Amino acid sequence: MRKISIVVLLLILSLSGSAFAVGGDVKWNSLRDGIEKAKTEKKPLIIDFFYGAGCARCELLEKNVYTNPEIVKKINTEFVPVFVDLTKPLNKEEEELGNKYDYKNDCLMLFLDYDMNILKDPSGKKMCFVDNIEADVFNSYLDMIKGQMKK
Repeated sequence: MRKISIVVLLLILSLSGSAFAVGGDVKWNSLRDGIEKAKTEKKPLIIDFFYGAGCARCELLEKNVYTNPEIVKKINTEFVPVFVDLTKPLNKEEEELGNKYDYKNDCLMLFLDYDMNILKDPSGKKMCFVDNIEADVFNSYLDMIKGQMKK
């Protein structure tokens, strides 16, 4: 009986919530849940269209960025991280968002405000990454994004 209770508890825990277990301890959300949370908490979104194994950009992000304790803490407290798994069929909202920012069925990272507007760096360029980014540069982008949200 005890084994059954433990199995049921583990099953319930694995099905509850919207967080995904990708990249260290980043508390990933689905797109739908992330948008709702961002609006409620007035936080910017980090949306990662992610392939994972076999994608050099994804593997480096997972290894060097999403496991960096300083970055993980900042992402989890100051942002709403959204994970879009490109190894699975996209739902309608994920596909529409990807198409809006021309992701071409490839990896892409977007930084959006809680109203789903793309955030831009001080030079006016869209803040998104399709290539690898080092942890220190990523961390400075997080600070820049927070600065954009205060304006």
